[in-house]
Amino acid sequence: MADTSETAAAPRTHVSLQVNGTTREVDIEPRRTLLSVLRDDLSLTGAKPGCEMGNCGACTVLLDGEAVYSCLTLAVECTGREITTIEGLSASGELDPVQQAFIAHDALQCGFCTPGQILAMKALFATNPHPDDETIERAMSGNICRCGAYPKILAAARALAGTQAAQQ
Repeated sequence: MADTSETAAAPRTHVSLQVNGTTREVDIEPRRTLLSVLRDDLSLTGAKPGCEMGNCGACTVLLDGEAVYSCLTLAVECTGREITTIEGLSASGELDPVQQAFIAHDALQCGFCTPGQILAMKALFATNPHPDDETIERAMSGNICRCGAYPKILAAARALAGTQAAQQ
């Protein structure tokens, strides 16, 4: 009879991730999500564990420029792809224009959802620099703000889009 007193170690896989322009090497269990690897192995805590079911958007990161829920993305699937977290959005000490717009329009309250909101908006403006309100609302609909900062988030997006002064 086999000895079952010791639990077999879970198999690990070596993964090379390109995160915020830097190659990061990790040995992980293949079932680990990108969210858990970013937070627990790489100490990048900007992506937040909210619902962990792809409903709230707090864990949003950019994967090859596209907004994705890192709680639903396996880290092993990200090999060879560019991952951008909120920590990597600023360049040379300067905030990204989306970050600046959020500050200028006070588009946050508690801040929990803000990294995901900013990255979702960054993905939108990368593909459509002048979206209308309907396009903005559709692109941002996967990110929930429990504080209700939506009018100010929309104002920030409008300002970036150049559609109105957005001084609300």
